[in-house]
Amino acid sequence: MDNLSKLAFLGAELMLKDKAASNTALLLSNRSSSLDTDVKYQQSIADKADYFPSPAVFVYTLPNICLGEISIRHQLKSENSFFIFDAFNPAFMAHYAHLLMATGKAETVLCGWTELMDEHYEAFVYLVGKEGAMAHNEQNLATLYNK
Repeated sequence: MDNLSKLAFLGAELMLKDKAASNTALLLSNRSSSLDTDVKYQQSIADKADYFPSPAVFVYTLPNICLGEISIRHQLKSENSFFIFDAFNPAFMAHYAHLLMATGKAETVLCGWTELMDEHYEAFVYLVGKEGAMAHNEQNLATLYNK
């Protein structure tokens, strides 16, 4: 498993432990996509004399693979999406999660920002339901993210 998948997987474990419903959608985002793994894969094919593409690395050259790892672990067969933004986008996350629940595509949504590049990593992962301790909106998300 690549480092981005590990980061997302661990965040999901904390949020879904004993809570994962079969109708939990996944909604993650970051800035670097899968660039950390892409660079490692490029290094494995850059040298013509030592050309050895690794299938074990190649499979992680898409950021949404981490969603598959989480889905397998929690046996989810639900909606999932991974978006790339310059920075955490609370307005988009609040709106998209609301749409998933309002249209009946999900009862709960695991949302998050899982950024990883080289030695820099950041995970902000949270679980949204139709009822909760606080309103799921842009202002609350921005406040929580910036704490």
